[in-house]
Amino acid sequence: MAGRYELSEHSWSLIKDIVSPPQTIGRPRRDDRQVLNGIFWVLCSGAKWRDLPERYGPWTTVYDRFRQWRDDGTFDAVLARLQLKLREDGLMDLDTWMIDSTAVRATRAASGGGKKGGSDEPVDHALGRSRGGLTTKIHLVCDRHGWPLTFTLSPGHDADTRHFMPTMETIHLPGKTGRPRKRCRYIVADKGYDSDDLRRYCDRHRIKPIIAKRKMYRKPRPGLPRGFDKPKYRERNVVERAFSWIKELRRIATRYDKLARSFRAMVCVACIDRCLRADFSYKT
Repeated sequence: MAGRYELSEHSWSLIKDIVSPPQTIGRPRRDDRQVLNGIFWVLCSGAKWRDLPERYGPWTTVYDRFRQWRDDGTFDAVLARLQLKLREDGLMDLDTWMIDSTAVRATRAASGGGKKGGSDEPVDHALGRSRGGLTTKIHLVCDRHGWPLTFTLSPGHDADTRHFMPTMETIHLPGKTGRPRKRCRYIVADKGYDSDDLRRYCDRHRIKPIIAKRKMYRKPRPGLPRGFDKPKYRERNVVERAFSWIKELRRIATRYDKLARSFRAMVCVACIDRCLRADFSYKT
């Protein structure tokens, strides 16, 4: 039986070929499953890498493997594999999606990234100042059942509407055949996403926005005429619950990573953890 924070046999079998491909040359590497379990331990406990228990191996090895999987796209490939399985098993809703954001408080140490990270790293490291101090926003799209589809990061003071279209454009849900799924029929969001540009974007892609209007607007809004679907809007609590599940993982509830790339990788591992919960033998 798998221990706390650790993968079950069935969960490991779903992703083993991605995380641990056959090694033909070089020195034998430390067991990839053991290392991945160590990454899950850090994600769930919120502890420092140096405090990693000895049963997962040297902390430097686990941290180096985390950086390797972060940079070569392994975490993204694992998440895509699990999304494909959810879609094949009929557990994913492809018609109704929800989007929202949540602010994550960053520690003082997280602001010391400087110019590190290379060309792919945002200049501001996705850190911004708001009332709560240094914060990062996670913009998440999930389906009607709470399964994460995609996410992006931004500084905490950025408006939600500014990141709606960039986040939606990152959705590529794989299928057995054909092109990846990029659009839905309905997108549900709160009034923070009420803008003319956003509604025009939805009309252009034949998506019906179920977004509450702000009271300040008195005139008819541009775009196709539409009715407000209250029953579907009430389902928006699903994305709020998805954030609650993800932020139960202490490495997500507070940002300790200096680089946005590293924090994004941790959020990706949190989404992997969420998708693995479809397998009820994952945790006991």
